[in-house]
Amino acid sequence: METRETDHPAPPRSGPSYTSYLKLDELLKCQAPLSDTHDEMLFIVIHQASELWLKLCLHELDAARAAIAADQLDTAFKMMARVARIQQQLIGSWEILATITPADYSAMRHALGGSSGFQSHQYRAMEYLMGNKNEAMIGVFADAPHLQAVLADALHAPSIYDEALRALARAGLPVPEDRLTRDFTKPYETSAQVEACWGDVYAAPERYWDLYELAEKLVDLEYRFQLWRFGHLKTVERVIGFKRGTGGTAGVPYLAKVIDQVFFPELLTVRAVL
Repeated sequence: METRETDHPAPPRSGPSYTSYLKLDELLKCQAPLSDTHDEMLFIVIHQASELWLKLCLHELDAARAAIAADQLDTAFKMMARVARIQQQLIGSWEILATITPADYSAMRHALGGSSGFQSHQYRAMEYLMGNKNEAMIGVFADAPHLQAVLADALHAPSIYDEALRALARAGLPVPEDRLTRDFTKPYETSAQVEACWGDVYAAPERYWDLYELAEKLVDLEYRFQLWRFGHLKTVERVIGFKRGTGGTAGVPYLAKVIDQVFFPELLTVRAVL
């Protein structure tokens, strides 16, 4: 079959092109290695791509939280399911980063200076949104007041779990008042009464189907977040062993401690009493 000139797509006559719409000229200039090592490009691309995925996670979870607050749970479920797929992408990125050998990383580590994923404000905002509130972490961004302002807003806002508990209360379940009107800047504390409320949901899923599905969507969110944390731990362990992190953390021991942090405690403990 002959190919005619008219078979080729013509440039758009009006409106943005693929390159201009995605701002590819600017985007593809953002990878600027500071060493002459081959693997630094991989290191930069993985982390920049992860920040874009985190941006999308925040976009979806912010909207899901608002939908839960409005009792539009079906809408929230769609967004939370999308985040689960995004999390799979983030988890998979560790396998690519782990192709950097210890010698390769050591050769470029000097170029990183004191930069570290510990300084990702989007990661911190996602932890705040999910309920791991630690006001001290805002101090990491003392040299970036605009980021501190973003994180201060996230710190003061109810987490997605706080909104889930409010949804339980609106459905007539006896969530303690001190869990509904608490200081959202503080870490959430486990409640036996909240566990009992989730127990009622799990005991009668046909009666509380939307809340039952909400609970499982939250469990899935935490499960994948923990897999991401574990992948981070094992990748760091593989590449740098037990050296200190570039951001000043203890490295692997610090990451191991972080894995013990739980976002939605009663959704885990309730399983033991069903």
